[in-house]
Amino acid sequence: MATALRDGAATVNGAAGKPSTLLDPGDRVDYAIEAPRVLDAQPEAIAIDVVYEDDDLLVVDKAAGMVTHPAHGVSDGTLVNALLAHVPVLPGERLRAGLVHRLDRDTSGLLLVAKTDAALATLGRAMQARYIEREYRGIVVGVPDDAEGTIRGAIGRDPRNRLKYAIREQGKPAVTHYAVRERLRGASELTFRLETGRTHQIRVHMAALGHAVVNDPIYGRSDSRLPLAGQALHAWRLRFKHPRTKQMIALESEPPPEYLATLEMLRLPQS
Repeated sequence: MATALRDGAATVNGAAGKPSTLLDPGDRVDYAIEAPRVLDAQPEAIAIDVVYEDDDLLVVDKAAGMVTHPAHGVSDGTLVNALLAHVPVLPGERLRAGLVHRLDRDTSGLLLVAKTDAALATLGRAMQARYIEREYRGIVVGVPDDAEGTIRGAIGRDPRNRLKYAIREQGKPAVTHYAVRERLRGASELTFRLETGRTHQIRVHMAALGHAVVNDPIYGRSDSRLPLAGQALHAWRLRFKHPRTKQMIALESEPPPEYLATLEMLRLPQS
């Protein structure tokens, strides 16, 4: 409303108002609310790294910095825009065309996409039943006390910041298994296996454990010394049963150069 008052597009009791105008009970404020922009996903010729593809599905290695699908604030340049140029007709809702799951913008790695309605339905059920195995590599601050463990904590919106998620009693169940892969200087590389797929799950759980993901601007802190665009998190392995042939497919993706360079910077000196 303050913007409308500054622009002269709002009135108070029929007269032009100012943002500093003090309102009394019974005052009438009139201004027009613009209709929200209708989101759509159009094909865009954006290069994507396809690591597996057949008539039913494909798996892409998403780059860090790429948003998975259009949303308010990001309407183009997303993975879905690129997918629609690669496969013009994909099943499901247009804005999430073919997506079986998603990755955060600055999380890189393997992402599964269905190309047919049947594949999307079957893979969707498999994801809900936790039959699709996903493993991540991530660099966290410090070294957990236990070399491996399981974090159980329901995740929901943070009531103090709508851009964040937090462990909340009324949230959705979330389970993350972790294991220390390598000890580093003031940090460690971990592998993560997810039983559930909540938004920001690994980032929320590790921050709650006191070991935030390195360079996480939301749940930890950014580190300008590092070559990373965002959090040091990579979807490393993906294993699932093919929806039509029922054969197991196992794929692995090497982390991007920025992640590997960060690892090298944090490695302990060789004795």
